[in-house]
Order: sequence, then structure tokens, then C-alpha cells
Amino acid sequence: MTGLVQTNAEALRIRALFEAKGAQLVETDILQPAETLLDLYGEDIRGRAYVTHDGLRGEMMLRPDFTVPVVQWHMETNAEPARYTYSGKVFRMQEDDDRRPNEYLQVGYEVFDGKSPSTADAEVFTTIADALSGLPVRAATGDLGILMAAVRGLDTTDARKAALLRHVWRPRRFRNLLDRFGGKTPAPASRTALLAQSDPLAGVEPHGLRSVAEVEARITALRADASAAPIASEQIRLLDELLSLRETCPNVLSNLRDIAVDMPSISDAVSRFAERLDALSAAGVDVDTLEYEGNFGRTTLEYYDGFVFGFYSTQRPDLPPVATGGRYDALTSVLGGGRAVPAVGGVIRPEITIALKDQA
Repeated sequence: MTGLVQTNAEALRIRALFEAKGAQLVETDILQPAETLLDLYGEDIRGRAYVTHDGLRGEMMLRPDFTVPVVQWHMETNAEPARYTYSGKVFRMQEDDDRRPNEYLQVGYEVFDGKSPSTADAEVFTTIADALSGLPVRAATGDLGILMAAVRGLDTTDARKAALLRHVWRPRRFRNLLDRFGGKTPAPASRTALLAQSDPLAGVEPHGLRSVAEVEARITALRADASAAPIASEQIRLLDELLSLRETCPNVLSNLRDIAVDMPSISDAVSRFAERLDALSAAGVDVDTLEYEGNFGRTTLEYYDGFVFGFYSTQRPDLPPVATGGRYDALTSVLGGGRAVPAVGGVIRPEITIALKDQA
């Protein structure tokens, strides 16, 4: 009980800091409609959400996260700019590690402001950092927008680019697709055998939710993919170089500018990265020592599509990140029916800040 009291008090302390920054306190229901939201969280959270069925409302789930319902509420009721804070429990099943809690508190800070996205990025990062002041933590950053821009600029089919973009957050699947699209590994044997048939549709009957027409369209897509030229090895090398970057931000910026000479599709994203560094520096962040990891954020929530960051204990590598966050512009477009609002946010886990205070 003492631990719960401490955690709740710490959550209130952090939330008060966010309110002092001008954030409006919002609340979301613990029980959320599952149909729309589960598709937005990504494979990992979908597999770990507590889902139940309501006879009147259909599938419902215990809240696995705050950002999606907050975005949904904002897009339905408000116009930018806006700042929000919240605190409460989130729920996620833990099937592989019983040491990880299946319910825990989050305190968040979200900014909807399109006037200067780079300034908003810096605001959220420094607001989270200030709340962790004095704790033994290190910051790590990344930028999924650069990787996505690189994928969109590949000289390959739209279908292949779409497949790679769907799996940005699943590094192993992304790698397998890239190797296959680059001709390094063959297509699955079952697919090759199917396409080798003179009439793959012979005897096909509707199965499950797929009609014969849908099966035919899928086979047509597979044939188009089989006939597509491999992605050039030089483009794959440049992608690998982007993903392997791990340095301080100024050094990474220099590397990114060099890569952009041969991969111009990332030029705009690199410019945004440079603008963000300027905004972070203006906000008092020592960007000369700020870490950047090209792979960072690829195993987090799938709605992040730009700047991503996390704060980790320097003394307790066994602990989860104490705070995470990032930019999620595309999510606002999905929930806003095509009307997008630049948005960025972050969350802190107060029970971990308490554990770190014991180490400070």
C-alpha cells in the first residue's frame, strides 16, 4: 500500500509540472471501444490488450495507452493549438515475463501545434527531461521520419514500398522483406509453387471472408511482385547505413547530409532533423552530447512517424524506460478523417522514477 501511495503522489507531482506548462487536464475512459483503436496500436499492443465483449457496445478493451484516445477526443472536439496532460493506469498482458506489471501508471504531456513542429518537439522533450531532473538517466533519440522517407524514395513498386512501411516497427520482418525485394533471398516456396500453376484459381471456392475476386486480386499482386526488378544493392546499402547510425546528434547530422547526396528523398527529413537540433539547443539541451540511434523507436508503438525519444536508467539496465515519446502526425489524420494536426507527446512511468530516486 505504501508503494501505491508513493506512486500516486509521484504521478500528481509530475502532472502538476505539466499543468504548470499550460497543459489542460483530460481524462479518458478505462474501457475503450476496441474496433477502431486496436488497429492503430500495432501488432505488439494488439496481442497484449485485454479485450472483452459488451452485448450493446461490441468489443471493448482495457486502455493500453492514453495517446490514441486523447487524439481521438481532440480531433472530435478541439482545434489546435492545445496542450494536454493526464494520469492513470494502462493495462497490457505480459505473457513472456512475469516480472513486468500488467497494469501501471502513466503520466503524459501532449502538444497539438502546427506552428513550429520542431519547437513542439523540443518542448515535449525538455518538459519530460525537466520532470526527470536529478535522476540517473540518459536520453536516446531517433527519427522514424528519415527511415520512412528513405523507403518512399526507393526505386521499386508502390506495393513493395507499402509493405516495407507497414513493417518499419518490426525490424526482423522488415529485414526479411528487404532481402527478398533486393534479390538476396528467394520468395517463399509455397508462393513460387502457386504462381507456377497454369491456373492457380482452378477449383477455388470462397473461403472465410475472402471472395474468389479477392483471391484473384491477391494472385495478380503476387505475380506483379514476382516480375518486379530487385531493389538496387546501393539503395539497400544506404538504408542499412541509415539504420546503423549511432552517434551524437551533430555527427549524425553530418552523416545524414552525406547520405542525402545519394538518397535525395531524405533531404526534407534531414532538414527537419537539423531544425529540431536548433530548437533543442535553443531550449537548453546540450545537443553535442545527445545520442541518436538509427534503429531507435522501431519496436515501440506503431503510430510514431517522426522524432522519437526515450529516457533510461544509467544504473539499472534491467528497468524499462522511465519515459518515452515521439511525433505522431499521421495518427491525427487517421482519427481526424483526413484532417491532420501536427502532434507530439511523451509519457513517464512514476513507479520507475521512484525506483530511480532510490539510486540517485
